Amino acid sequence: MPTVSSEELAAAAGVNSAKLRKDFSYLGSYGTRGVGYDVEYLVYQISRELGLTQDWPIVMVGIGNLGAALANYGGFASRGFRVAALIDADPAMTGKSVAGMSVQHADDLEKIVDENGVSIGVIATPAGAAQQVCDRLVAAGVTSILNFAPTVLSVPDGVDVRKVDLSIELQILAFHEQRKAGEGAVDGAEGAGVGVEGPAAKVTRPTAGDDRKGPDGDVPAVMPA
Repeated sequence: MPTVSSEELAAAAGVNSAKLRKDFSYLGSYGTRGVGYDVEYLVYQISRELGLTQDWPIVMVGIGNLGAALANYGGFASRGFRVAALIDADPAMTGKSVAGMSVQHADDLEKIVDENGVSIGVIATPAGAAQQVCDRLVAAGVTSILNFAPTVLSVPDGVDVRKVDLSIELQILAFHEQRKAGEGAVDGAEGAGVGVEGPAAKVTRPTAGDDRKGPDGDVPAVMPA
């Protein structure tokens, strides 16, 4: 029976092993000293705590390019999420097969939510339609929404919304790339012992005996290029 030690798990997660053991104790999981944790049972306990040991029916609204791609994603079922229905407002989409399912019209949204006991909805509509769809989902009984539409949704208390904005994720990566590029330029300049060139100035290091004093008697950090 495969087992794993708290030290191995802590090293993989980058945390303290004592803290990890304490956290696991809240799950009711107590490893065996000198043996570790039963991997299969530990996975079950974590899945149970995350609510992934039960079937979660979800509806997807907006079956355009993005919605169709999400519908074809194979990772939902393995995590306990069952796509109960695909819904779109375009009459031309009604009855079309996407990911092995027949697309249903948005007129039947409330009925679909009720009949399938849906509490989680996925919105992949254009921004202009997202709030109306959100309102209808909430009125039908949906209490959690995953929003892919490029807009901020307004929901009442008791309804959870998670927004997935791919442009923001790319902006975050661009920010990190900019920082890495800047740090690399500074490190390279310092390693070469030269200033950082700019369009109108360069940063220099003061040297002993430098008589280029500023008005306060200090060596200015920036001198004309």
